[in-house]
Amino acid sequence: MKQVSGGVCAAKGFVAAGVHCGVKASSSPDKNDLALILSEKECTAAATYTLNRVKAAPLYVTMDHLENGVAWGVVANSGNANACCPMSHENAQAMCLAAAQATGRAPEDFAVASTGVIGQTINITAIQAGMPALAAKLGPEGSEDAARAIMTTDTVKKELAFSLTLGGKEVTLGAIAKGSGMIHPNMGTMLCFITTDCAITHEMLEDALREIVARTFNRVTVDGDTSTNDMCLALANGMAGNPLIEWKDEDYSAFLAALEELCRQLARSIAGDGEGASKLVTCRMTGARSEESAERLAKAVVGSSLVKAAMFGSDANWGRVLCAMGYSKAPFRPEHVDVTFQSQAGSVPVCRQGDGLPFDEDAAKRILSEKEVVILVDLHEGDEAAECWGCDLTYDYVKINGDYRT
Repeated sequence: MKQVSGGVCAAKGFVAAGVHCGVKASSSPDKNDLALILSEKECTAAATYTLNRVKAAPLYVTMDHLENGVAWGVVANSGNANACCPMSHENAQAMCLAAAQATGRAPEDFAVASTGVIGQTINITAIQAGMPALAAKLGPEGSEDAARAIMTTDTVKKELAFSLTLGGKEVTLGAIAKGSGMIHPNMGTMLCFITTDCAITHEMLEDALREIVARTFNRVTVDGDTSTNDMCLALANGMAGNPLIEWKDEDYSAFLAALEELCRQLARSIAGDGEGASKLVTCRMTGARSEESAERLAKAVVGSSLVKAAMFGSDANWGRVLCAMGYSKAPFRPEHVDVTFQSQAGSVPVCRQGDGLPFDEDAAKRILSEKEVVILVDLHEGDEAAECWGCDLTYDYVKINGDYRT
């Protein structure tokens, strides 16, 4: 497996584009806000969605369109979530119709996604007016424009691709994603569109996506809020010509590993780009009785506001780590726990068997001042492990969200 360029256009047969159409009246004309991804051939399709009971209309329209397990592309916008507002369902359908008319496909050939402010009716007229120019711009170099079109408070685009050999054929997986705030395990205000030229059945693609999303995107938390609009969509057009993956054999395992690395790196980039964040915070929980309990404990640590605030201040306040673990409702023995803070600047053990250790405060501060900090926790109770990702909590998070709507 190797990293390649091209994002969602890296796989054979996929084109993409992004343009500014003015979804949000106040947005800069330099900010893309409408994206389109299209395949030359019909794709096997699978998706996962937010577990929030309040779901945006685009998710329901996408669920309906993917019921037969196939799709040709996806249309997405930023600037408005098209959630909890008048005409939301009709406008999500209208986006698909506009994409279909501009590309010669049918409306049901498209998934649809939106991200932005909740509760305000989307400017569908702007989207309809911008669609012909968007479709005309479709091309194999369009991944970056599409990636920028789905960004909201993101500060960096999130785009990645890998290739590997399956059955003697080069198979490629590419993706774009967005996410910065309203991010919590079980997905957040997160969109991810994955394209691949792998030949794989709907059942195998769906199984792979659900397994990997659970181990990657569902282990990210920025602020404890699970959004209404989350979606992770995978499209596979089979144009690589590899033997069809219809069983969980060696080729499936290799595809699964590539998909996991793709999603893992994107999940980390989402966590590190959390709203107002100055650093990526990883919690690596080892020595657990089960992977489930390790995940629950690690999520509690990176999701703790007090841990996040301590990370912002580069304060080695390890007691907050144990405190967060204690209310996670996962079983563990506090008297067995070791905690170490680690970064490129070194590592400092701060707790052994549940008790504090003497340590150099200046060295600890240097370690915690790096752009990525790892909280290592060893439970000494088993062989299972899990890793979750979050970020620090800064003053800027409140500034960004204090007037997000206005």
